[in-house]
Amino acid sequence: QVQLVESGGGLVQPGGSLRLSCAASGSILSRSAMGWFRQTPGKQRELVAISGGSTKYADSVKGRFTISRDNAKNTADLQMNSLRPEDTAVYYCYCYSNAHYWGQGTQVTVSS
Repeated sequence: QVQLVESGGGLVQPGGSLRLSCAASGSILSRSAMGWFRQTPGKQRELVAISGGSTKYADSVKGRFTISRDNAKNTADLQMNSLRPEDTAVYYCYCYSNAHYWGQGTQVTVSS
């Protein structure tokens, strides 16, 4: 079992920055993947960024968001810059370690 705890969401103006943090605990394999997804009402949850053997970003966030992972601490942070209103969503931390695990979600709202 893996437990994921997220922090760092909130309200920010367009063009601003936020940093999301995710701390994982439990049975985490060394080759596990960790990342972030987001979801808005009525839409499917979508990948934002993920770090495993390689790092992948959604096209909509490339050049603005950066995922950083600390394997020793089992953390995965998401630095979000140049935020846009369309980035508003609930952001979920994700971990794959022989099973899929999700955090509880943290709201990010980009609005003036």
